[in-house]
Amino acid sequence: MARAESIPRDKDNNYSEEQARRRRTFITEKTGAELPSLASYSIDPQVTQGNIENFIGCVQMPLGLAGPIHITGEHARGDFYIPMATTEGTLLASYSRGMRAISESGGVKTTVVKHSMQRAPVFLFADAMQAREFGAWLVSRFDAIKAAAETTTRSGKLFEIEQYPVANMLYTRFCYTTGDAAGQNMTSKATFAACEWIKANHPDQPRYILSGAIDTDKKHSAMNMIQTRGKRVIAEFTLKREVARDLLRIDTAQLYRYRQIAAVGALQAGSAYSGAHAANGIAALFIATGQDAANVAESHGGITYGQLLENGDYYWSVTLPALICATHGGGTGLPSQRECLQILGCVGTGKADKLAEIIAAVVLAGDVSLTSAVLAGDWVSSHDALGRNR
Repeated sequence: MARAESIPRDKDNNYSEEQARRRRTFITEKTGAELPSLASYSIDPQVTQGNIENFIGCVQMPLGLAGPIHITGEHARGDFYIPMATTEGTLLASYSRGMRAISESGGVKTTVVKHSMQRAPVFLFADAMQAREFGAWLVSRFDAIKAAAETTTRSGKLFEIEQYPVANMLYTRFCYTTGDAAGQNMTSKATFAACEWIKANHPDQPRYILSGAIDTDKKHSAMNMIQTRGKRVIAEFTLKREVARDLLRIDTAQLYRYRQIAAVGALQAGSAYSGAHAANGIAALFIATGQDAANVAESHGGITYGQLLENGDYYWSVTLPALICATHGGGTGLPSQRECLQILGCVGTGKADKLAEIIAAVVLAGDVSLTSAVLAGDWVSSHDALGRNR
């Protein structure tokens, strides 16, 4: 069998309009697909270097605005209009309704309570005792290991090495703060430098694998629900009883009863998220702002909590323990994505926590609206009116 023809490339200037057009022509000849929409874009192909290979064009994703939502966070403060990219009809209308309910109840308070991005090497030994002694050595040499790791980065800071001994191995998680970057690549490079220092300086020169898989990169895990990956963010507000009645057409006592029922259902299903849905809002914001969309797998896990107050109001919170987002690096510098970050006021140094608080607030708004729609019987009718059901 003849070998299939390779995708056209230019080793000297592969990110040019000429090369993009050459590859579009190539795939049209191979498949018969015409590509006028993919070929219609406003960015310079050169700016995609480092974000994609074999560039041929851009997929145009519908982008809309939801909001406003009033946020009183540590970093995000004020009224925000939220750019969300999606192909799901009713999504922005639903989120906007949740945002209105939150705003009319006084707004949402947001807090980033922990930062921790990991790479998780595993060290291999002859027996369990040797692994245990190595763990004690890691503790005693932490400052030197930290210094070795941080030679590779200006913003990454190693603050802890978690240890999980199993059999004749020591699984570890090297935990960092990463500034405005998401930090997966940063922590990989830093941890590799640290492990090489360990191997050179420990008497046994231990063998290691850079990831023992308990960093759970782009996978949901119970470990991250407890220990944090990326940012642990909490969004909370008190839904006023009259707002619930007049805007959402539900009663807060009914809402609290449903929270109990839904918690049992989520437990039976083994759900990663105990509320209505976190992934919708996170995905729409991630796509709009240039985040790594695969990080939705980790970021959507979380816990919702409700408390019926004596006056009939309802305290409602969302905790996202593994929210991975950035305002620097990755796709955040691409023109369209940067414009969406500008809408949110999240361009510049020190804005990653602000973005995280906004995302958590948006997730809470989505829960408010969808949960209420399920209880009020609006779930199907809203999709009939605005979505693809029509």
